[in-house]
Amino acid sequence: MFDSSNRSDASRYPEAQSERDAWIRALRPNLEERRRSLPIDRPSAWLWESEPVGDGRERPVLTVFLTNRECPWRCLMCDLWQQTRLDSVPPGAIPRQIDAALSQAGSIPAGTRLKLYNAGSFFDPGAIPTVDHVAIADRCRGFDRVLVECHPSLVGDGRRIREFAEQIAPARLEVAMGLETIHPEVLPKLNKRMTPEQFSDAAQVLKRIGVARRAFVLVQPPFLPAGNAVEWAVRSAEFAFANGVEVVALIPTRDGNGAMEMLRRSGEFTPPTLSLFEDAVDAAFQVGGGVLLADVWDLGRFSDNPTTFEARRNRLEAMNRVQRILPRVGAANGLD
Repeated sequence: MFDSSNRSDASRYPEAQSERDAWIRALRPNLEERRRSLPIDRPSAWLWESEPVGDGRERPVLTVFLTNRECPWRCLMCDLWQQTRLDSVPPGAIPRQIDAALSQAGSIPAGTRLKLYNAGSFFDPGAIPTVDHVAIADRCRGFDRVLVECHPSLVGDGRRIREFAEQIAPARLEVAMGLETIHPEVLPKLNKRMTPEQFSDAAQVLKRIGVARRAFVLVQPPFLPAGNAVEWAVRSAEFAFANGVEVVALIPTRDGNGAMEMLRRSGEFTPPTLSLFEDAVDAAFQVGGGVLLADVWDLGRFSDNPTTFEARRNRLEAMNRVQRILPRVGAANGLD
């Protein structure tokens, strides 16, 4: 059994699945007091964004970060738990959070998309009370599309998801799932408790019930050498598109949750450089099959060359819009 007081145990990632939750939690910074006091009647944050839709155009997006309980899966690389409460929110809290965001956001332009991110799975009843679905749907109908996240194991036969999709009509529902990687040795170590086959099954269910699909793919996750990072990012994106996913977002793997810092110290994780991320995005654009998006949030942390960073980020954003590879800039002399 994992012993968090044992220094050698704390530096070694457990082989046993049953011990990984405890290892991940033991290495977290202590944020319990702040998490316990997070208000339940307003979201953690909200913001306006724009997102490419695959034909050179962009749509406005209102993204709302809902406050609820922590995701029960505790994936190795996740830091989203830092914005969650220690307990489940009561019925009515989530609709009030959405109301708070809508009241501050002001007028909603035609064609706006709504992202409801809850640091876990929207269809986890311990996070988003099922009795609130009707009230949430009432607030979604004026949008063009509504994006939520879900662990593949919660898709099931799709019945609950189809019901919610019908409730928000004429808005269309899109469900995003973390594929992360299809590497046969790395994926099991991420504590996601999912296989590529389970992801595929969930994607097929969503397709059958008419729900749009999105996948998140990590670039250079832990336990994967940098020399293999581009290949497996591309193979993972290709797998997602082949299974009916319409949008794939490539995400450079970050640290910041305690566990990832420990893996850095043990040599089992190295964050990707900006150059490596660009290599992965360029290679994945050659796969085709759907919309590919490079996640540029907090991208500067992967760059050691501030003089070229803005131009390189702008290039990736432009590639997201036009959906094709553009000439590389500012990567001379191996600087990131």
